[in-house]
Amino acid sequence: MKNSEDFPFEKARRVTRKERDAARKAIEAKTGKPRPPRGRPAKAEEEKYQPTSIRLHPKVLAWARREARKRGVGYQTIINEVLLEKAG
Repeated sequence: MKNSEDFPFEKARRVTRKERDAARKAIEAKTGKPRPPRGRPAKAEEEKYQPTSIRLHPKVLAWARREARKRGVGYQTIINEVLLEKAG
């Protein structure tokens, strides 16, 4: 089977939780190392952000988006950095 187009995906079934757990244990037994947990690690309480909604002037948003493009980050990161700097 050279192409994924050849595989009959409509006949495939999902792996059960029991099968997944058995495979995980087998890998850990074979390698001698525990598998790292999946997903994003939990943040410390002081690092968690509080969701909010604010209205900003269009010029502020345009500036933040330009800066974000230059630095390769999200515009909300730029706004957050400026506010944190002012907050001390």
